Amino acid sequence: MNRINTVGIIGSGTMGNGIAQACATSGIRVVMVDIAQAAVDKGMATVAGSLDRLIKKEKITAADKGKALALIQGSTNYDDLKGAQLVIEAATENEGLKVKILQQLDSLLAPEVIVATNTSSISITKLAAATQRPDRFIGMHFFNPVPMMALVEIIRGLQTSDATHDTVKALAEALGKSPITVKNAPGFVVNRILVPMINEAFFVLAEGIATPEDIDAGMKLGTNQPIGPLALADMIGLDVCLAVMNVYIAEFNDSKYRPAPLLKEMVAAGYLGRKTGRGVYTY
Repeated sequence: MNRINTVGIIGSGTMGNGIAQACATSGIRVVMVDIAQAAVDKGMATVAGSLDRLIKKEKITAADKGKALALIQGSTNYDDLKGAQLVIEAATENEGLKVKILQQLDSLLAPEVIVATNTSSISITKLAAATQRPDRFIGMHFFNPVPMMALVEIIRGLQTSDATHDTVKALAEALGKSPITVKNAPGFVVNRILVPMINEAFFVLAEGIATPEDIDAGMKLGTNQPIGPLALADMIGLDVCLAVMNVYIAEFNDSKYRPAPLLKEMVAAGYLGRKTGRGVYTY
């Protein structure tokens, strides 16, 4: 099993820069690549700001921040990824784009390099089949905010080798994360259970069983969740929740995954949650 000391990351957005921070604070070198220099700069600034907040909370020192930032190299050039033993693709959730990036990596990276994708919804088996290293391809689904959230879903495609799985699991543990191993399936584990729960909350709301506030209070107090399902839907985006349910009903062909009519109606109205100022609640 190879020890990973340099990680390449494609994408410097929310997930990409969060993964970069998690690696760098664990002493792992990072090359973070994005198409535009402005995006790279924004990603680096986000990491610096996040580390500043940790200094304020006395979780790390200013010296720790300096050390971490020195380990992150921002770049717009794919060639800079050549020294990495693992490259994590954290681009936008778009299958065509991901396939294009993965094929670009194939021609650039040595055959033994592992490639991982941080997808939350696209089939790992399907993406692996688009690469020339299907046995060295795996899903690493981090949760947002990456520096704070302990969970990583490690998703095995049909082709993923044991050695690849073990190396990536060891890396997740080296980052201080608590990984779980998951077989490739729509939604993996967490979203497969979470989004239908949110969908069910919309059925309960539409039936007038309780107010949104009481539904959320019930789930928070009764199941010890930090946020109720309707407030969570507003945070995720009602359009995103609906898109996930549509994937499940298409993939499983099982009526238990039918999207709640109220959820569809609210999305049609443009009430998408926090990002539009109005969802179940008004912001």
